[in-house]
Amino acid sequence: MPNKNPDKMDSKKLEFFKELLLKLKNDILRNIDTMNKETGGQMADSKDVSGHVMHMADVATDMYDREFALGLASNERELLQKIEAALKRIENGTYGLCLSTGKPISQARLKAIPYVEYCMEYQEKLEQDK
Repeated sequence: MPNKNPDKMDSKKLEFFKELLLKLKNDILRNIDTMNKETGGQMADSKDVSGHVMHMADVATDMYDREFALGLASNERELLQKIEAALKRIENGTYGLCLSTGKPISQARLKAIPYVEYCMEYQEKLEQDK
């Protein structure tokens, strides 16, 4: 039986993108976990083993590293939200369609950015309006 909606992806393609999104999600969760473990003990390390306080420059460097890692973790969490939203679109049958125009998003674009929300045409319009 032919597909009634040519813009709708078949189940095999949807499964491919679902697996891609789940792998990406797991990789990000591992990255966040690693960052949390690395930055978790930094404040406790502000004294050396002899009990002396570290030099102010060392403390500043540690603080910068920690803020940088927290910024990365924040970006990772944002990405997780986009991945979760894409997985929900797979479940409700709207994955692969532009959230604004409803037009299909190219499969090449979805393979490159599986959590993408907009077709290239609309994305370009958004970027021009900034």
